[in-house]
This record gives sequence, C-alpha cells and structure tokens, in this order.
Amino acid sequence: MKILKKICRVLLIAAFWICVWAFAAWRFGKPLLFPSPLTVLQTLVSMLQTPQFYMITTTSLGNILLGILIALMGACTLAILTFAIPFLKELIAPIMAVIKATPVASFIILALIFIGSAKVPTFITVLIVFPIVWTNLDEGLCKIDPQLKEVARVYQMSPLRRLRVLYLPSVKPYFLSACKSSLGLAWKAGVAAEIIAMPPDTIGTMIGEAKLYIMTAEMFAWTLTVVLLSLAIEYLFSAIFRQLESKNNRKEAT
Repeated sequence: MKILKKICRVLLIAAFWICVWAFAAWRFGKPLLFPSPLTVLQTLVSMLQTPQFYMITTTSLGNILLGILIALMGACTLAILTFAIPFLKELIAPIMAVIKATPVASFIILALIFIGSAKVPTFITVLIVFPIVWTNLDEGLCKIDPQLKEVARVYQMSPLRRLRVLYLPSVKPYFLSACKSSLGLAWKAGVAAEIIAMPPDTIGTMIGEAKLYIMTAEMFAWTLTVVLLSLAIEYLFSAIFRQLESKNNRKEAT
C-alpha cells in the first residue's frame, strides 16, 4: 500500500510539471524554439526505434560509468593511505581544493588538448567523483571512536576483522552519502564534457549538433534521455546498497 501511494505521488508530481511545461510552451507560441511535451515525446519515441540511439547511449553510459568506477577505486585507496599517513593528507589537500574550485569547463578544455576528445568524458567524471568520495571517506575514518580502536587493540583483532567490524561500518554512511551526491553530478559533468569535446557517437555530441542546427525537439529529447538515465543510475546504485545492507542485517541477526 505504501509503495502504491508513493508511485501515485510521483506520478502526480510528474503530471504537474508536465502541465507547467505544456502551458509554458503554449504561451511561448514558438514550437521551433520551445517544443511541447507531446512533440518531445514523439521525437523520443522515433529515436528509440533506431539502432543509433542505443549505440550512442551505450557509449555515453560506458564512458561515465568507467569514470565513476575509477574514481571510487582511486578515492578508496587514497583515503586508506591518507588515513595511515597524515602528512600525505596535508600534501593532497591543496590539490583537492584546486579541483573543487576550478570550473569544469576549464578542465574539459585542458583535457581536450592533452588527451583527446574520446577520453575527456571519463576523465571529467573521475575529477568530479574522486574529491567527493575521498573527502567523505577521510571524514568517516577520522571520526571513528578512539575507544573502539582501543577495544580492537586490547582484544588483538586481526586486520581483516578490524576492517569488517570497525572500519567498514563506520565509513559506510559516508561512502553512501558520497555516492548519492556524486552520481548525478558525474553524469551531468560527463555529458557537458561530451557537448564541448564532441567525441563521436555520444549523447553530448548529439545535443551539441541539435543546438547547432536548431533541432530543438531533438535537443529536448536527448536531454530527457540524460535525465532518465541519471535517475536510473541513482536508483540502481541505491537498490544495490539497500540489498547489501539487508544482507548484512540478516547476517547480524543470525
């Protein structure tokens, strides 16, 4: 019953904003510049019937998911190193501050010069996700209760058991929070990198070409595709984390 109510609430909210969009398009009165939801939906349906659509979305998904995985693995490794070697944290902190403060467009242009257009979306995704995950994991490791560390030392727990019992439960909320914060940003930044770098067969390139040739309906349709894929990725990761958490709770109960 709760799931049904939640679905109805989501559908009502979506219907409200679609009506706002339709009214704004009607008032604007220029379909070439501001298409209606029906026009965009018809364009998206026609795009879905072509094999190029799936090739393009797969390429963009692959680039961005690869960047997310690289960033997660690298940030976890660096967080462990900076926790074990405090001076390394002081050494890395200015670089992270520069990455957070520098506009994404600047990194896209620099990356386009040095590594080529095909690798730019993955590189930008890594830059977006890496600092967020590292910062959250570092904060989680630093906030572990010293008394719990002392208990682990007194009972002479093995490193593996300390990792499973002490460190992982402590940093898990910070890691999940970092993933939720960075996934949407990574997808948007990756597509923005594609729009500027224009690598072949990517969503960002199609949006850029649609803007260039004033194909507004196609641009809206590709943008809607980006939004839907972003929501799907966030939901998928959340479902995976919920599944892992439920398994851990069942193990603890037994």
